[in-house]
Amino acid sequence: MNVNAIKTKYDKINVKLTNGRFKNIWKYRWLYAFMLPGVLFFLTFRYAPMWGLVMAFQDYRPHLGIFGSEWVWLKHFERFFTLPDFWMLFRNTLLLALYDLIIFFPLTIILALMLNEITREWFKKSVQTIVYIPYFLSWVVIVGITHILLSTEGGIIQHFLFSSFGVSIDFLTSTDWFRPLIVMQMIWKDAGWGTIIFLAALTGVNPALYEAARLDGANRLRLIWHITLPSIRNIIIILLILRLGNFLDLGFEQIFLMVNSLNREVGEVFDTYVYRVGLVQGQFSYSAAVGLFKAAVGLVLVMGANWIAKKFGEEGIY
Repeated sequence: MNVNAIKTKYDKINVKLTNGRFKNIWKYRWLYAFMLPGVLFFLTFRYAPMWGLVMAFQDYRPHLGIFGSEWVWLKHFERFFTLPDFWMLFRNTLLLALYDLIIFFPLTIILALMLNEITREWFKKSVQTIVYIPYFLSWVVIVGITHILLSTEGGIIQHFLFSSFGVSIDFLTSTDWFRPLIVMQMIWKDAGWGTIIFLAALTGVNPALYEAARLDGANRLRLIWHITLPSIRNIIIILLILRLGNFLDLGFEQIFLMVNSLNREVGEVFDTYVYRVGLVQGQFSYSAAVGLFKAAVGLVLVMGANWIAKKFGEEGIY
């Protein structure tokens, strides 16, 4: 068989594959149409802005643009890592992220298990509605309610403490109370919403397993420990890995609204620092370097957690 015959045969196969591909696209055109808005969203707001990461290696000047700005390579990273406040920022961000991972994440699983144990459907739906509602409130509203409850000037809880015990605690400016308040706000706002995926996973547990365990004398706690949790273990691990990707991304609004000049020592995190030096002070390249550092840490954590999950025989995310 000569070269021309091989090329002709290859072209015929390629045409068949191309025609088959277009037929499949046309066959599932409505599914692709539904997928299109999501694809456009990620292309516009996730992938296109990644071009701006080159600013982290430049001395960016808006009037010169990305192509005209001077390249300084790792200068901004060196400045960031040698900054006296770096360890303060890293400590504050790391502690809040650990609280989120150790306290908030398991709490959503526990809440989902408790909701799953409710047998009366009307009561279960009522509780779900109550715990879901705070998710739809903005952080401005949540922090506003916190100020109304804890403010030293007319705060309801402050008034109760003073009238009952004769003490007054300045929760909003205290460095000791800042992190507990942040965690409590996170639980109040997002814990209910975080149970949705776990509740959906719990519906897939085979009821026959519970019946067999009850015949063997297992109580509710043993049913949860030996059947329910192992059945949703894959979902827990996947969500944990995905959460590690945002390990240092604590959310700007909540921290920004709760931080003040008296608790900044324990409240300043990477997100608020990027806003202060990037937008307020106009140091775009330096703030881009800080943001890139955060993203790199998240990527390493996701890849490491996924590798560990695969080592222990779990599915992982890829």
